[in-house]
Amino acid sequence: MGGNGNHPARGSVIKVEPIKELKDIKLIKRMLGDRPRDLALFVVGINTNLRASDLLGLRVGQVRHVEAGSEISIRERKTKKPRKLQFNGAASAAIRGLLEVHTGDDVDHLFVGQRGPLTVPTVNNMVKAWCRGINLTGNYGSHTLRKTWGYHQRVTFGVDLPRLMECFNHASQGQTLSYLCIQPEEIKEVFANEL
Repeated sequence: MGGNGNHPARGSVIKVEPIKELKDIKLIKRMLGDRPRDLALFVVGINTNLRASDLLGLRVGQVRHVEAGSEISIRERKTKKPRKLQFNGAASAAIRGLLEVHTGDDVDHLFVGQRGPLTVPTVNNMVKAWCRGINLTGNYGSHTLRKTWGYHQRVTFGVDLPRLMECFNHASQGQTLSYLCIQPEEIKEVFANEL
């Protein structure tokens, strides 16, 4: 391993975690309240199951008129597959807030910084900073946004595993549980059931 202790050893895997507590989500939203771009990035990220690369691929024209229930078509960067993306009320409100201050044209990226469109490594660092900003311990990064969506679909809203498997395009329920970092919790719950 090199001089930077933040890099995993070759061949190892380090998983980022979802933000599991609703109170922590509220704290981050409050912290980002006066930064429309960052708030929109966070809110859209945790209210869709987009990968960071797809989130950053959104263009102003695609979302200019979104409302709760609006649907747009995108092509996933990783899989190259087309898919429909639906926005809920929180995501559409965050986008409207961003577009009130965004000066871009329809062809421009929605999420931009001083040097142009944001990158996945930049978002990774932003998410880490937001989580540190509310004293959240654990491993967080850009993929945390997508995992947070899935975690709360399962744990908070009770969405069944077959539907989440479909949403994430996973091959098995075990893969989905592991991805959402909830398998050990659900197994413990089974053993707590009394007859």
